[in-house]
Amino acid sequence: MKTGLDFLLAAKRCEIDGLQRLAFTATLVDVTARLVHGLQRERGLTNLYLGSQGRSFAEARAAQVAASRQVEAEWRAQFERVDAGTAQAGHGARLFSRIAYVLQGLDGLDALRAQLDDRAWDTARATEAYVHLVAALLAVVFEAADSASDPEVSRRLVALFNFMQGKEFAGQERAAGAALFAQGQADAAGQQRLLHLIESQERCLELFESFAPTSARALWTAPHTSAPLAELERLRRVLYTATHGAALKPELSQTWFDVCSARMDAMKLVEDRLTADLRALCGEKIAHAQAELATYGALAAQPAPDPLSFYLAPADASAAAPPVGAQGFGLPLDRSVLELVHDQARRLQAMADELEAVRASLNERRIVERAKGLLMAHRQLSEPEAHKTLRQMAMNQNRRLVDVAEALLSMAEVLPPR
Repeated sequence: MKTGLDFLLAAKRCEIDGLQRLAFTATLVDVTARLVHGLQRERGLTNLYLGSQGRSFAEARAAQVAASRQVEAEWRAQFERVDAGTAQAGHGARLFSRIAYVLQGLDGLDALRAQLDDRAWDTARATEAYVHLVAALLAVVFEAADSASDPEVSRRLVALFNFMQGKEFAGQERAAGAALFAQGQADAAGQQRLLHLIESQERCLELFESFAPTSARALWTAPHTSAPLAELERLRRVLYTATHGAALKPELSQTWFDVCSARMDAMKLVEDRLTADLRALCGEKIAHAQAELATYGALAAQPAPDPLSFYLAPADASAAAPPVGAQGFGLPLDRSVLELVHDQARRLQAMADELEAVRASLNERRIVERAKGLLMAHRQLSEPEAHKTLRQMAMNQNRRLVDVAEALLSMAEVLPPR
């Protein structure tokens, strides 16, 4: 007959299994971050190539395409290890659908590159194509963060996701600014987009700092990491202060690209630290849980607990285990098993509370994105315009952005069809 200890051991094995899945997820997130970084650089070089009418940057772009393909092959090899035949609790359906969507984009990437080789697409259309693919990859990281069962791991994943999203906005800024300089003429719409991208970066980096460990925050603010920002600010002013239609120096496109790339490479160092720390954290938690499992197993060799020990324990599992009584109840094994049960209950409750707090930020993001999509569909707005509209509504009503987004979504059913 199975005992309470048998199920306590089973619970610990389930915990270890979940941590091992998280460790594998951390590996997937690491290779996804490297693929995103390669595609971001490829996007920037493609804009320089297109902006120069194919006269420059062809070799640099070809070299980056080769590097991106190499990381893509590694990404595919890692995701081949994912057991798609096993139903995962909670977020498995969403995660698998995100992966399927990314694979569809990667399968068509070489066809896109062929179009760009022939300069059949302009810089705006090329940028949007890469943005679409990178967004799909970031959605995989988002689902990984949303499905993490350990609050400390979840916090690291949320920090990483927001940092990667901020870095993506920095990459879009690099591509958009390079195209403006390369075409040699200021453009009001392009300038507004750049301002939106800067604001979006700052918002993501604020969230990163809220969830990131101290070591990652310190690396991000270190002088060697933040140094490229000063030169970038100078070049930003060149772009933003130019009147619509004013001439820009095309030779600054290379300078802009190099400065933005230096900043993004510095951001990649932070990403690498976050992913390395995440994998190390999972390894530490697995080792600790396995040590606890061995301790639990040693209890099985001890005498059976006193049958009344359950009734002498506090009714509230969060309370401390009872002291040894004068009547002989509360033998060492009684206390050991009951304390383990109580500790497990307290820990699981604390984890649930912290996970709820961490996932709140992810849920807020999902609500805001849905509200922006609603505005884009019904008012024919661009994504920056939809975000600006939501922010203005929140300011006018003196409410949080997510509260305004929820109110807007609650009215979705009564909005007229498009």
